[in-house]
Amino acid sequence: MRLSAFTVVDAYPGPPDVDRLHEVVRLAEAAEAAGLASLWVAEHHFHAGGVCPAPPILLAACGARTRRLRLGAMVSVLPFHSPIEIAEQYAMVDRLVGGRLNLGVGSGYIALEFDGFGLDPASKRERFDESLETIRSAFAGGEVRAAGPRARPVRLNVRPIQSPHPPLWIAVQRREAVPHVARKLASLALIPYATVADFAELRAEIAEYREAAPDGFRGEVAVGAHLYVGPHPDRARDALQRYLDSRLATQSAFYQEKVRRDPHHASARAIEEAGWALLGSPDEVRAGLRRFEEAGVDELLGIFDFGGLPIDEVLGSIRGLGPGRGGDR
Repeated sequence: MRLSAFTVVDAYPGPPDVDRLHEVVRLAEAAEAAGLASLWVAEHHFHAGGVCPAPPILLAACGARTRRLRLGAMVSVLPFHSPIEIAEQYAMVDRLVGGRLNLGVGSGYIALEFDGFGLDPASKRERFDESLETIRSAFAGGEVRAAGPRARPVRLNVRPIQSPHPPLWIAVQRREAVPHVARKLASLALIPYATVADFAELRAEIAEYREAAPDGFRGEVAVGAHLYVGPHPDRARDALQRYLDSRLATQSAFYQEKVRRDPHHASARAIEEAGWALLGSPDEVRAGLRRFEEAGVDELLGIFDFGGLPIDEVLGSIRGLGPGRGGDR
């Protein structure tokens, strides 16, 4: 199982000289030095629960400071954008970072963001499917057409290095969507703390994905979990509680529904007891990581910078999980 870093780029009140975007660049440098496989960043809009509205820009900045680390969006929210522009922007990123781009895509789940773009959430799945088809065709050099009666067919004048396109993940939060990801020949991304009850359910979802995959296709499964390595796990628990509170405040729909069904899931302790957050010594965290590997996870997306944890503690967690040992464990 590969170990990577994933950041939602959540922001909290703090010293005026703290800039979360520059912290992510430092996170990328530390991840590469520690031998992690990838750095992934989330796209969010209009709230402090995520202050990276344009992942291609941040990924290009991280690419300029790294040489080996793969760089990914988790996710690009397709209904919010023109699919041709998405294809152009990520093709440029792939070229700028030397073919190291991973592309995760999703349909969005926060009402505030849909309201901000003036979109009806009921249309998101149709918009997602149409956008994904256009992006794949554009990456491969096919003719694509924008919406509108005056649009004419065009081809990208900048295409990605990776052919026919960068590795593709689809993030899902509804279990019934899992088989559809396999049938679309895409890898699967899951964030269990927001949707999954326990490891038995996680193993079942991964098995459903594998069973639905067409012959000859084996996608990968990436799963997010909060990680902290260091001498102050109580501080990390406080930060995790701030993070969970912020997700509820931004009306993160699927996590909100999980908490509505069982308020126990609003507790940082409950998330840790379920195994979705690993906080403690290097040995304790590695023991928890083995449970994900045994469940069939290919890449663990470690959320190291959460809830306003100081950046030095975040970087210490990354170094504590095995500096320079490579992304596999």
